[in-house]
Amino acid sequence: MTSPHMTYPLALRIEARRVIVVGAGAVAERRIDALLAAGADVTVIAPDATDRIIELATAGLVAWHARPYSAADISEAWLVHAATNVEAVNARVAADADAARVWSVRADDAASSAAWVPATTRVDGVSVSVTSDGDPRRSTAIRNAIGDLLARGALPTRPTRSSGGHVVLIGGGPGDPDLITVRGLAELRNADVVIHDRLSPRELLDILDDDVVIIDAGKGPDDHTLTQDEINDAIVSHALAGRRVARLKGGDPFVLGRGSEEVLACVAAGIRVEVVPGISSALAAPLAAGIPVTHRGTSTGFTVISGHAIGDLSAVVSSGLTLVVLMGVASLPALVKELSQHGMDPTTPVAIIERAHTPSQRTTLGAVDSIVDAARAAGVGNPAVIVVGDVVSVTADALAGRAT
Repeated sequence: MTSPHMTYPLALRIEARRVIVVGAGAVAERRIDALLAAGADVTVIAPDATDRIIELATAGLVAWHARPYSAADISEAWLVHAATNVEAVNARVAADADAARVWSVRADDAASSAAWVPATTRVDGVSVSVTSDGDPRRSTAIRNAIGDLLARGALPTRPTRSSGGHVVLIGGGPGDPDLITVRGLAELRNADVVIHDRLSPRELLDILDDDVVIIDAGKGPDDHTLTQDEINDAIVSHALAGRRVARLKGGDPFVLGRGSEEVLACVAAGIRVEVVPGISSALAAPLAAGIPVTHRGTSTGFTVISGHAIGDLSAVVSSGLTLVVLMGVASLPALVKELSQHGMDPTTPVAIIERAHTPSQRTTLGAVDSIVDAARAAGVGNPAVIVVGDVVSVTADALAGRAT
């Protein structure tokens, strides 16, 4: 027989083709699910069947003949799977198929099979099939490793042809490139145009192909590379030109990130748009400093506000919930004044976490009545996240060996 090393890889389109599956156990069940996913016309030959196969037959998704196999069953078949638990039956099915010049797959003996079913994965329109001389465990392990790399965007899979203009808003997380989501990284790799923010994980721009258009839309205090209207216009114009646009934002697009405005601009222009969530710095920065925003017996929830507009915080003070302030360095004195006016205990702990999840991360600690002076003395600057509440002391107490 031909050596298992001498094989010819081939992908088959079996939509509406007649496929015979002899056997109706667990192995046959897996083969049938894959065949149905590919659109095959499946007929099952077996005296008994699993509950799943019976359900498929009852629903009319497969034809099940509850009887033993006969050679006549493969007439007009396009492909045959021998998947019984009886070696002699599988051998007979394979021999009959060979005599009828029909491709067959033996589930029990790859070395005696005319064809193999590879271990297959499909990620974002890319299908990868792996065979390894009939060793299914090895094939599966390699398939899983490749699938993981594809899902994480670690392989160059950007389509060479555009699939039509569309926009994906990607939450890049708190700044560390390792903290972007798997889906976000994959969408970034597939982009024709990337429009990124100042606080997005810029190191990821280095992985993009040379022909990807990169637009800096960074906004800092009193320093806007592009206005929000100009950003919206850039997103829309590139998408209308048929390009895949990735809008890479820091944190999460819908947490004080104006992502909703950009979605509305796309919808108004008739552009397909989706949002990939990210880890907001409102959660990631306290975590990086070892501060839980909730803690049993200390705080049952938290409130997130923008430091750009410190409003009436009376409800926040009375709630006793943790307060997380984004972009609040410049307005820290106004924040402290508002909290104090509504009766917050002046000894309430406060933490300011700068540049969270970066090598230059720093945390400045204080209380409501001292944090302004502490921040001034430390030279605190953006980007930073402010946390107000007793949760700030939880980790410090634990590390000092005190009960919390």
